[in-house]
Amino acid sequence: MSTNVFFNNFDSYAEKNLIEDLIIESIRIYGHDMYYCPRTIVGENTIFNEDAVSEYNTHYLVEMYIKNVEGFEGEGDFLSKFNIEIRDNITFTLARRVYDEEIGVTQGNVRPYEGDIIFMPLTGKVYQIKFVEHESVFYQMGALQTYDLKCELFEYSNERLNTGVPIIDDLEQQYSLNVDANGAYADANGNIIMDANTGRPLGIGSDDGLDNDAFADNATFETDADLFIDFSEKDPFSQGGTF
Repeated sequence: MSTNVFFNNFDSYAEKNLIEDLIIESIRIYGHDMYYCPRTIVGENTIFNEDAVSEYNTHYLVEMYIKNVEGFEGEGDFLSKFNIEIRDNITFTLARRVYDEEIGVTQGNVRPYEGDIIFMPLTGKVYQIKFVEHESVFYQMGALQTYDLKCELFEYSNERLNTGVPIIDDLEQQYSLNVDANGAYADANGNIIMDANTGRPLGIGSDDGLDNDAFADNATFETDADLFIDFSEKDPFSQGGTF
């Protein structure tokens, strides 16, 4: 036999809209205003599937509910062999309709994306979305009403920040290495800095730019490696010689 048609409300749009309205109203009562900044891909590396220099060019003020009622999740603060690391995780709940009407329509995005950042005025911190859970509440009345945005504390790595929120944009002024869209170093006027010996641009991921670090050990490694690896051959690890 089939289910009772008088109690099956999955096809009732009035009930679905009622549940969605109540959720949005609850977030507006118990939530906080957050600055949502979508990421713009500048030059995607299709091999490593990453973008060396991303951009954040706008912000949207939307209400979100903080799901971590007892504090931050994650590994917290600990002393690693490199430095003190803060790995605070937090989960924000965002209503689907609010995202669609406030952000999705303007950006042309169907959902929040990993890599977007959220500024939380309550703590004064910036968080980056690492995972978007779209089934946090499993099909109430046959529909999904919210996203759970699982975020980590944002680690700045030369992104271009022009969101219009001073606290966010100041991160670029404090920590930027001043690189162009391709990851090459540039001066204050935007001119690409060229290596005097090779004539190639200095930049992130380029061996030419690493020796500019006063604490770099590149020359030491190269000198020691020349003692037991012959880089004149095409394959120094092959027993059959050159190819």
